[in-house]
Amino acid sequence: MKTEKVKKSVYLMGSLANPNIPFVGNKIRELGFEAIDDWWSPGPLADSYLKHYAKIRKLNYKQTLETHAAKHIFEFDKGLIDSADIGVLVMNAGKSAHLELGYLIGTGKPGYVLFENEPAKIDIMYRFCKNLFFNIDDLLKELKKFRGNKRTRRRMPTTKKTTF
Repeated sequence: MKTEKVKKSVYLMGSLANPNIPFVGNKIRELGFEAIDDWWSPGPLADSYLKHYAKIRKLNYKQTLETHAAKHIFEFDKGLIDSADIGVLVMNAGKSAHLELGYLIGTGKPGYVLFENEPAKIDIMYRFCKNLFFNIDDLLKELKKFRGNKRTRRRMPTTKKTTF
C-alpha cells in the first residue's frame, strides 16, 4: 500500500452565524494545517431554513432530525470530525458545536476552545478540553506543537450510517 505524508487537520466548530470562523481557519492554514471549516459555507440562515421547511411539512423536532437533509448534514459534519486530528471550538457557539467538541474529545483527539473574551460564568465541564485560549496567538502557538507530526495516510470519513 502506498503511503503519503499529509497535513494534520484541525476541525473548527462554532456557529454558522460566527463571522470569525473562516478567518480563524485561514490563520490555522497559514501554519500548514488543513483547517476544516467548510460546514460554515451555507451561511447563518441554514438552520432557520431547515426549521422553516420542517414547519411547512408539519414536522416536529424529532421528525425533522429524521429527514434526508438532517441526516445528510449530520453525516457530512460527523465525517469531517472523524477525519480530523484536532478540534477547536470557536466561541460563541451553541449546543451543536459543544456536542461536536464532546464527540471529538470522546474519540481521544485533543479539543481546544477559543474564547473571544473571558466568560462571566464559569463552566466546569470545559475541563474536558486539552486547553482554553482567550486569543488566537496563544492557540496558534499551541497548534504549532503538532506541525511536525504528519499522518502517514489519510483517514477517510466514515460512511456508516448513524441512527437515532
